[in-house]
Amino acid sequence: MAEPKVCVTLEGTTVKEMGDEAARANIAGAEFVEVRFDRLYLIKPQPEAQEDENGEIKHVMAPDDEWHVKEATEVDANEAISTLKESIPLPVIFTVRPVTEGGHFPGSEDERLAILESAIASKVNSIDLELSIEASKRTALLEMAKANGVNIIASIHNTTTTPSAEELVEMVKEHSTEDTIFKFCGTVNDHQDALQIVEACYDLKNTPLLYALMALGNGGDWGRLHAPALGQALVYTTLRSEFKLSNKGLVNVRDLKRAWTLMEY
Repeated sequence: MAEPKVCVTLEGTTVKEMGDEAARANIAGAEFVEVRFDRLYLIKPQPEAQEDENGEIKHVMAPDDEWHVKEATEVDANEAISTLKESIPLPVIFTVRPVTEGGHFPGSEDERLAILESAIASKVNSIDLELSIEASKRTALLEMAKANGVNIIASIHNTTTTPSAEELVEMVKEHSTEDTIFKFCGTVNDHQDALQIVEACYDLKNTPLLYALMALGNGGDWGRLHAPALGQALVYTTLRSEFKLSNKGLVNVRDLKRAWTLMEY
């Protein structure tokens, strides 16, 4: 069976950090990296010292949604895009996630769309265009992407729930085309939610449709771990390797590759 393409999401907050992460992702065997451009607006704090129940001091980083955020004008988007293009050795999926879909971009929607336009003009490999973008503006971006030979990730990020398997299947049928991967990322509230993603993929696996269905939370990694058997086109992974990463629905890129080998995918 054909293996899905593996994408490592870069989590740095500077262009240099993202370039270094991309080099590590390349060594780890990723086929793509996702540049989360909206993370360049985050200001990473110092870890806080906390005492655990055994009296040991551990340094803990606050969740990134609690970090301070720069003004939109503090990042030179065109310069950053140019430097990233020069420093990243892998094909890039370019993303500027808005706050409404779990991202960190601090500016207006027009400012965000202007950055997406700049990325498309740079002929990035793929661009993530949320389906929530206003229809006429999204159509203009799609036409620009087609003219520049840029592939499309049509995405929905539901940060609170996971739809039923039937609803997910309909989403894929509506939004996946021969040059567009439909991406859905939801939140697993229980294992029944996780099964909805597995069931939807199973129903779609013998179709030519392109999809990447996943979720955050305990069980959200099932669709990633079993992606080759579920017909997924693309799997998003991380370079993180902390204990119980699976509780977050995430999987380390090397661990994913090992799991596929062990399960003879």
